[in-house]
This record gives sequence, structure tokens and C-alpha cells, in this order.
Amino acid sequence: MKEDEGRADGPREVRIWDLPTRIFHWVLVALVVVCYLSGDNGRFDIHIPAGQALIVLVFARVLWGFVGSEPSRFRAFVRPVGEIVAYARTLGKRAPGHHSGHNPLGWLSVIAMLAVLLLQAGLGIFAVDVDGLYEGPLSFLVSYDAAREAAELHGDVVDVVLVLVGLHLAAILFYRVFKRERLVKPMVTGRATLPADGRPAPRLVSAWRALLVLAIAAAVILGGIELAWRFL
Repeated sequence: MKEDEGRADGPREVRIWDLPTRIFHWVLVALVVVCYLSGDNGRFDIHIPAGQALIVLVFARVLWGFVGSEPSRFRAFVRPVGEIVAYARTLGKRAPGHHSGHNPLGWLSVIAMLAVLLLQAGLGIFAVDVDGLYEGPLSFLVSYDAAREAAELHGDVVDVVLVLVGLHLAAILFYRVFKRERLVKPMVTGRATLPADGRPAPRLVSAWRALLVLAIAAAVILGGIELAWRFL
């Protein structure tokens, strides 16, 4: 009997998160922390390259949402409004949901976080500090006033990121304490326990595909910046 199949008459442990998705998650956490601390302390020599790394990573995750493993694809966890409402009504029940990936509410958090981080990093690319000493790699494409406005918005969106992070941490605590469901462990080990309800284990793709996706994302973002520097 294969390990992922488990017992037919009881819960079974399956892999629900591939290695690339887990690496993305934890590297993203680290980059958000680095970007926040470096920006808050005026270390733009760290903040700017960290921000470029972040936008490459987030763009790669967006691509992975179309070509990655089944639980990581947008079509796997984007749910209609009716299903989201129905799931929200079950939040008062203490039993865990046992989803092989994100639950119907979790995808809202994923989409919101990716969108806000893309906006945040995108604004930073065009921003310039008040003294003009540090500037985003594409700030030369816009006027100083526009670059300063981008910088102001870049700072404002930080508050939105912090709110989303706070909600994410609160949800993890809620599910662990009230729903008795561990959300962090599967993102570390890649494995979760599912009921023996006949659902198949999710299909995971090769990690080599993730390297190709990351290379494409880096080429588009960093290559695009380099081309702008050379020809614009």
C-alpha cells in the first residue's frame, strides 16, 4: 500500500503542498520582514534589492498559480460566492475542515496578499526618496513629483500589508485553537491528514518546473528593468 493512500477505513496522510510552494511561502515571509525593517530604518541599500527580489518571487507565484501543482493553482481554490458563504457558516463548528489545500476563505487571503504585494513592489520601482539619494530602478521614467507620489503610496500600502499579515496570523491561531486544525505544519512538511472520503490525493508537479517559472519571472522583471535602463 502506498503511503499517500493511507487506510481505506480511516484518515490518511497525503502530500498537499509541493516543495516550491512551501519555499515560496517562507522566502516571501522573510522578504516581507526584510523589506519592512529596512524601509522603516532607512536602509534603502537593502530595501531596494529586497523589493526587486520580492516582486520577482510574487510574479513567479502568480505564474505558478496557472502551471503549478493542483493545490497551488488558482482554479483549484477559487470558489463561487455561494460556496464561500456556505463555508463561512461552518466556522462556528469546532471540527476541522480537512481541505486538500486552501479552504474557500483562504483563497481570498492569498489573492489579496499577492495583489497588494505586487502593488507595493510596483510602486517602489518608480519611487524616489525626498532627497533623491535613493530611487527605484524605473523612477527615471517618471517625473520627480510622480516618483514622490509613488513613494507616498508605497508607504501607505505598507499599512494594508500589515493588516493582511495580522489577519493571516489571527486566522492561523483561530484554526489551531478553535477548529483544531494545523495550518502551519502542512506548509512545513507538505503533508496533511485527510478523511477517508474517497477524494484523490492532489496532483503535484515536478520541482524543476518551478525553477523554469522562477527563471521566466526573473527574466521578465529584472530583464525588463535592464532593457529600460539601456534603451529608454
